Amino acid sequence: QVQLVESGGGLVQPGGSLRVSCSASGFTFSGYAMSWYRQAPGKERELVARITNAGGSTTYADSVKGRFTISRDNVKKMVYLQMNSLKAEDTAVYYCYAYIFGRDYWGQGTQVTVSS
Repeated sequence: QVQLVESGGGLVQPGGSLRVSCSASGFTFSGYAMSWYRQAPGKERELVARITNAGGSTTYADSVKGRFTISRDNVKKMVYLQMNSLKAEDTAVYYCYAYIFGRDYWGQGTQVTVSS
């Protein structure tokens, strides 16, 4: 079955960097676009970044452009989100997402907290 497992979250100071990772299994990873979403307390889940199946095209939320970079490794079946110049408002649970065979698949999420 499809599984998405995030890792790499944690506590980081403002201005710092963090990379979160998502390990995928149970589907042909190289055939699907992958995305990162986040949800802060009391807020709706929002799209952070998306990467096409071969990695040739990426899109970002305006709030993270120039600071975050999404990438993927189709051999390792991994997708990454490199987050630089982190701000307090980036604090959220970060989720890996894929739309496969007409269904939404989510990972369990990884907490990222930006605080001094």
